[in-house]
Amino acid sequence: MYIEEREIIIGYGHQNIQATHKITLEFTRDWHLTKRGDCILAVATNKALSDLSSSFKETMRKPNAKLTVLINVGDLTEQINAFGSPNLILAHPSDMIVRKSDFICGRTLAIRADKAAWDLSRELIEKLKNPQQKVNITLIAKVSI
Repeated sequence: MYIEEREIIIGYGHQNIQATHKITLEFTRDWHLTKRGDCILAVATNKALSDLSSSFKETMRKPNAKLTVLINVGDLTEQINAFGSPNLILAHPSDMIVRKSDFICGRTLAIRADKAAWDLSRELIEKLKNPQQKVNITLIAKVSI
């Protein structure tokens, strides 16, 4: 038996998306992106950490919480698996970062991910370089009870 909470986020691609960061991936509400933002996968998202439901946040803060991130771009989908933590803040007004490490700050959505920006399909990343490209991001938080 488990509890499952879902959040759907809509964002867009950007011509400066690089997706070369080897430790993190990020979604942001910001429209502007320089090439230095090498972990960012989607801009102009309709949600940031502060917008997630209280039940989703509560689930992510359970010690055994697991997160599945599905990034859908056209006919391509990438899946990232990560973990929650009781130490997550989940209140940042513009950003969401998924990390391979255990590092937690105000921008962290999840830790110990199995993929970072660098690990994603280059075909998907090429599509994300189009500012008109819509990105559907599904967050699925699960915890055993």
